[in-house]
Amino acid sequence: MDDLASTITRLWEHRDALDRVMPETDASDVVREAVGRLDRGEARVAELVDGQVMVHEWTKEAVLLLFRLSEMETIELGPFEYADKIPLKSDFAAAGVRVVPGASARFGSYLGRGVTMMPSYVNIGAHVGADTLVDTWATVGSCAQIGERVHLSGGVGIGGVLEPPQAAPVIIEDDVFVGSRCIVVEGARVRRGAKLGAGVVLTSSTPVIEAETGDVVARGDVPERAVAVAATRARSFPGGEFGLAAVLVLRYLEEGEEHDKLKLNAILREHGLAP
Repeated sequence: MDDLASTITRLWEHRDALDRVMPETDASDVVREAVGRLDRGEARVAELVDGQVMVHEWTKEAVLLLFRLSEMETIELGPFEYADKIPLKSDFAAAGVRVVPGASARFGSYLGRGVTMMPSYVNIGAHVGADTLVDTWATVGSCAQIGERVHLSGGVGIGGVLEPPQAAPVIIEDDVFVGSRCIVVEGARVRRGAKLGAGVVLTSSTPVIEAETGDVVARGDVPERAVAVAATRARSFPGGEFGLAAVLVLRYLEEGEEHDKLKLNAILREHGLAP
């Protein structure tokens, strides 16, 4: 892996004159091998090390090089025709992945065993962990990292990031529930077991506020096992006072409660946020 990573980095440094490193045909083979490792889950764009996000820049460089080295091709799927540089994933049955008609995932994305894709989309460089549901019209952007046993509800938008290569992607950890129409972008993070109510907008700068105290506990980072909902925070400007997007933490689930959907619904009902 180290040799491949260093080769990709050298190619990236000479991306405007690849022949300084190797012939372009050889470079293409090396880049496709690197992206193939992302596709198979043998490498990933980012991972958690001692609780911190570590970005493997060479994997992003490989994806960017693949776009440079690939030509546009026509892809025909039954009555549908597409024109793109990157092929779609295949062999879903062998990988133990369920893909409903209307769903698609690009080559270079990884889908763990037991993943279900309703009509939805997963972009190149993304990593979706085992037993995760990507529900109808949800999108997982390039290089986003989604944990195991995650539920991305209908219409969820998980942002992607390719450039700059050192930028951290969105991180959704294990056992997270993301409610319908939530938007999580700009390298925001949702920690293990947290539950986001419908319509939450989480960016890298969105304040995450404790409902009990009004304290801002983080920005763009929802704590572990938090039950959080969409909120606004009043801010004054020369033109008046406006409510800017915030995330409100109602309470924290006990260890083990993160798997109890009835518990989540009960908490939301307590606060008048569920039928």
